[in-house]
Amino acid sequence: MYKTRATTTFILPGILFSVTLLLSACAATPENGSAETAASETSETQATARESRNALKQRSSAEAEPEIRESAPERYVVKKGDTLWDISAMFLQDPWYWPEIWLVNPEIDNPHLIYPGDVLSIHYVDGQPRIMVDGGPRVRPTHRLSPEARVVERDEDISPISTLQSFMFRPQVLDDETLDNAPYILASQDERVIFGPGDRVYVRNAEDTERYDLYHIVRHDGMLTDPDTGEELGVATLPVGEAEIIEPGNVARADIRKGEREAIRGDRLVPYAEEQDRLFDIGRAPAGTEGTIISLFDAISQIGQLQAAIINRGERDGIENGQVFAAFTAGREVRDPISDRNNDVVTLPEEEVATVMVFQTFEKVSYVLVTEAERTLREGDKVRAP
Repeated sequence: MYKTRATTTFILPGILFSVTLLLSACAATPENGSAETAASETSETQATARESRNALKQRSSAEAEPEIRESAPERYVVKKGDTLWDISAMFLQDPWYWPEIWLVNPEIDNPHLIYPGDVLSIHYVDGQPRIMVDGGPRVRPTHRLSPEARVVERDEDISPISTLQSFMFRPQVLDDETLDNAPYILASQDERVIFGPGDRVYVRNAEDTERYDLYHIVRHDGMLTDPDTGEELGVATLPVGEAEIIEPGNVARADIRKGEREAIRGDRLVPYAEEQDRLFDIGRAPAGTEGTIISLFDAISQIGQLQAAIINRGERDGIENGQVFAAFTAGREVRDPISDRNNDVVTLPEEEVATVMVFQTFEKVSYVLVTEAERTLREGDKVRAP
């Protein structure tokens, strides 16, 4: 798996998005047959990196400069499984500054990608710290060039990244009326109570369907309520699979084509919604933005890294795909054993325990992916702009 220094565009199956700082990408050895794919990745990253650099130059001069950790190694050899975030934190006090100090090697292929075996080291250019590949199988140790700009034509043939593929999904938040009026699975051809891909099922309330129509199969997962205002924000659903109508009617026949979990009686069939634009940059959420985790996706009481949750902020609040929040867990209440007052209870301070990224927005709520976590998250935990 690859790593980049700036905005990188990826295509997952059916998903296209652009990453300014990839939090969870892992280093992986490049395969022999991937030269053309890697070259197209390089073209894309270089074409988009200019925009990222321009945006960085426009930051307020009041912002702090990148600061190298005192414990930063002089040289570090990239190992398989290393994440860009971990390497950034090894060198920098604030890993967010990685795109600003990364120095590409124009003499090697794919200078924006990091592979196992690459040797990273710190250099100073005009008094500013820079990190570059300074050794390894892709670098000739006797040949070093100064940084220079070059223009490469953009290639739309982008290789997919599998790092987040298993964790990105297409959730749906619906209103009560839409879900209540949707067709639902009544039974199968036999007396089984769970169904999967290849099974034929009978679907009721399907008069408006047509032959060969494809539907998402979803399951009611509870009404979402804003803890601050009591407003009902919509019904969260669990993705179950896909079904194709074979014969429409009040009781229609349908075949289950795909399955993410077992389908059961009562699961609803909803039309394919319009695809949300998946081309986005990862960056900090706007200053002052705050929300609450109101539901955990496919979990009972807590979630960790690379699991998903729902927050009570959506498009109407200015939330966009790619925005990153810091997550805080509420301090627990403890009794003071020294206090003179009986039952003197003190609330401990909040603790920042995770980083989450928005990957699907709706009008009133958004889904976030936990990209980094020191402790588990629960419903009621807060998210704020980092």
